[in-house]
Amino acid sequence: MNWVQHTLGKGASPDAQSWSEALLGSLNFWGILEGTHLIALMLFAGTIMVVDLRLLGVTFRKTKVSVVSDAILPLTIFSFAFVVITGLALLFAKPLDYYHNIWFRAKMIFLALALLNIIIFHGRVQATQDSWDADEKPPRAARLAAAGSLIAWLLVITCGRFIPYDWYQCGKPQTTFINWVQECKSSEKGEVNLAGKHL
Repeated sequence: MNWVQHTLGKGASPDAQSWSEALLGSLNFWGILEGTHLIALMLFAGTIMVVDLRLLGVTFRKTKVSVVSDAILPLTIFSFAFVVITGLALLFAKPLDYYHNIWFRAKMIFLALALLNIIIFHGRVQATQDSWDADEKPPRAARLAAAGSLIAWLLVITCGRFIPYDWYQCGKPQTTFINWVQECKSSEKGEVNLAGKHL
């Protein structure tokens, strides 16, 4: 991460910037990138929510699950592609800050759980969809997958929203647990205990 942030693409002159530093310091591109990420995330989360609420039997109860899903899936895939591309670019701009951020780490865990839930749903639950496609209230397995999806994506978004706040930033007095979870000892800012002592 240190190499990506400070060395990759850096020229020979003393004041040269790495590609990561140039991206973060750009006048307008960083803001456009972050804004695009958030807009794409809203579209993605919105489409996921519509399908999940139908699977829970809350909305569009008279419409087949497949009809709702097929109508919305192209938007979900399109927005998810933008979320991934812009998210990777944001990570590239300040990889060390994200790597040592407890909220980013939690976001990655919940993202992995959300993706696992998608795999389980499409691999197992959806295999029997023909038998319950028109049901106003799909079976328990489908409802559990939908509830898990809503919870996981809500946690992904919440953790992502907390990333910019520096409450648990390395280099500030933190509990042993927070310092350990964020691997502050290996960060540029170092590990500081609650007494304010650098470890």
